[in-house]
Amino acid sequence: MRRTAPLALTMSAALLALTATACGDGGDDAADGGPGGGGDEVTLVTHDSFLVSDEVLAAFTEETGYRVEVLRGGDAGVVVNQAVLSKDNPQGDVLFGVDNTLLSRALDAGIFAPHEAAGLDRIPEDVRLDGEAHRVTPVDTGDICVNYDRAWFADHGLTPPETFDDLADPAYADLLVVENAATSSPGLGFLLATVAAYGEDGWQDYWRRLADNGVEVVDGWEQAYNERFSGAGTGDRPLVVSYATSPPAGVLYGGDERPEEAPTGVSTGTCFRQIEFAGLLTGAANPEGGRALIDFLLSRTFQEDMPLQMFVNPVLPDAELPDLFTRYGERIDEPLTLAPETIAANREQWVDQWTSLVVR
Repeated sequence: MRRTAPLALTMSAALLALTATACGDGGDDAADGGPGGGGDEVTLVTHDSFLVSDEVLAAFTEETGYRVEVLRGGDAGVVVNQAVLSKDNPQGDVLFGVDNTLLSRALDAGIFAPHEAAGLDRIPEDVRLDGEAHRVTPVDTGDICVNYDRAWFADHGLTPPETFDDLADPAYADLLVVENAATSSPGLGFLLATVAAYGEDGWQDYWRRLADNGVEVVDGWEQAYNERFSGAGTGDRPLVVSYATSPPAGVLYGGDERPEEAPTGVSTGTCFRQIEFAGLLTGAANPEGGRALIDFLLSRTFQEDMPLQMFVNPVLPDAELPDLFTRYGERIDEPLTLAPETIAANREQWVDQWTSLVVR
């Protein structure tokens, strides 16, 4: 997002390290010409947290004849920035994972070609942020919130924080890890949450308080949650910026028994609404396959697979949610938000100011 030399180097390294995972039916009898003349393979560019069941990808291949290759390129912020830098030679056909915090940057750069997805009329208008232009299609929503390690707080006899002000209290010094707002979509979302909470004139003072209270900044969500957060492994920070729907993951991967409550909790007063989109990349090698994939992302098959794969909420209103997801996830009825035009007008300067304050 920031147009500095270090970020350019970071994104170049991310491109070199881009992970390719071929999914779907890779049989030798696949037609070289493919269903639409663009080959039998469609390439999805996305972030490291993208997951989908093999059975669901197989269903797409069965339905369309296209196999899906997934290219994961780091956190969503890095993926979007790389897509902007490579827009004249796109890495794939579809990009999934650009969210409302980064959307204007992607749209202004012209990286997406219009496509009105089949089934879009079933999706609520409040998540269709591109109006009638149809350059991007909403796929899921989530709430970016601080998560806490229940066991750590119980062992230390400390009540978990619930609000932004709590996080700056000396009682919670050196406990919070956040993602870099310049390279991470959750990190940017958390920054925007503080802008929404304290206003354009007050958020910088709040971050000074957080910095003085020992907040740690890492590049992306994977590092923050899986390496630094005590609730997910060996980290020593019991507070992390993640999602309101992260706790079910701890239950799903924590063993066969279902506890009374998830091992991690959510500080519900710190949440910001995120909407994730997919778009057909301008200059895609297989645009017909890309359109078919975007349509599939709105199908009931894909939408009902997401909750226990990526731990996000489907945008399809009547998608059935698994019991584990609804039982252990936190429903946020009034998350913080900012108007897309406000984000577009201020994001770059806010990130630069945040970097000067916090990243030392």
